[in-house]
Amino acid sequence: MHTSRRTVLAAAIAAAAAAGTQAASAAPAAGRDAPPAGTVDNAFWSGRHGWLAGTGRGTRVAPGGAQGITLGEAVGRTDYADPHTGTTATWEYATWTGPLHRPAVPATEIVAHWNADTPAGTWLQVELQGHYTDGTRTPWYVMGRWTAGDADGDIRRTSVDGQSDGHSSISTDTFALDDEAGALRVAAYRLRLTLYRKPGTRGTPVVRRLGAMASAVPARFTVPTSKPGLAHELRVPAYSQDIHKGQYPQYDNGGEAWCSPTSTSMVLDYWGHGPTRAETAWVDPSYADPQVDTAARYTYDYQYEGCGNWPFNAAYAASRGMNAAVTRLGSLSDIETFVAAGMPVITSQSFLASELTGAGYGTSGHLMAIVGFTADGDVIANDPASEDDAAVRNVYRRSEFETIWLRTKRHTDTGAVASGSGGVVYLYWPPRPTRAQERALKSFGLL
Repeated sequence: MHTSRRTVLAAAIAAAAAAGTQAASAAPAAGRDAPPAGTVDNAFWSGRHGWLAGTGRGTRVAPGGAQGITLGEAVGRTDYADPHTGTTATWEYATWTGPLHRPAVPATEIVAHWNADTPAGTWLQVELQGHYTDGTRTPWYVMGRWTAGDADGDIRRTSVDGQSDGHSSISTDTFALDDEAGALRVAAYRLRLTLYRKPGTRGTPVVRRLGAMASAVPARFTVPTSKPGLAHELRVPAYSQDIHKGQYPQYDNGGEAWCSPTSTSMVLDYWGHGPTRAETAWVDPSYADPQVDTAARYTYDYQYEGCGNWPFNAAYAASRGMNAAVTRLGSLSDIETFVAAGMPVITSQSFLASELTGAGYGTSGHLMAIVGFTADGDVIANDPASEDDAAVRNVYRRSEFETIWLRTKRHTDTGAVASGSGGVVYLYWPPRPTRAQERALKSFGLL
């Protein structure tokens, strides 16, 4: 029924941190002391002080409110052979390398994410270099090559397969240690941005925010159920992915696999940041909810051949004028914090049909938008795996949902052991968040 998202290389060992705790750490530019260690560390760089904490070669900080990092004077040229178009083009570039960040938790996994504008004729690459606890380093791993568009002459946005050093690997959008039961961890890391444009032009990407989520979530098949603390529902539009079956099969075989861009579309329209009628005019006018087709087109990862790349969904939301991050949360109580502040949360989970009462299907990877909680504490989910828009709103049992979302290990219908997301979420928030939203984001090191 649902296209499998690539297997998440689950985090391991409980000794890394106490199970169920949550640590949030801002980047040094945020000017705050790091909180106690836990299982998740959020870091980001933005604004003038954030960018000045790194080292730029040819980059500059754009003036004005955004204060993004931009390509000023190119420091070199390179030929890029695009594996997805078969063409080779010359690009000029500049780089920004972030400071060494020591996460509050020695990490087993890292996911980078970025908020950027990439006009036609420009693109960016995000890389990560980890410092292992044994004193050695990883190579510079490519975490994504991104452009928001797909016009002629642009590259095709892509993850990069085949990256490994014998201790760690990149699986689509996630850095993970190969031996989850071993003692090796990542004690620190750097991020590097390379900004590209066509030679002789003045266009430039504008990167407003660059961040990463480092984590060491203990291996677990089950999790304790959190105590309900909120009865509230946000008015988030409900969109079905299933009504898009067969549409634009060049993007992951059409809508049946579009859970991620469909969830992203629901939340973008909640904030009023979805695509305009002009921007969806390319969609067949007989198709309902053309914003979903548009999101699928512009989140599609040409290497992964799917629309479920976590950072690409966040980057698409950011290209719509939002702020966006990928992180892990530690409980449904954490989601309640955001819902109480008016922020829906997109969650990633996998389950057998028997593990989620009322869903009626099983999946090895699926995204939903969490829009509220009932008086009993059960989860109100806008589940895009529904026959039509009217059927999207679903109520799922709190204990069941918390388990399928937070666990890192699960059993398949054949009894084999597979991975779970370990609490992965997308969070999107407006350019000017309310004070309640600021407090919620700051409490997790996201602002």
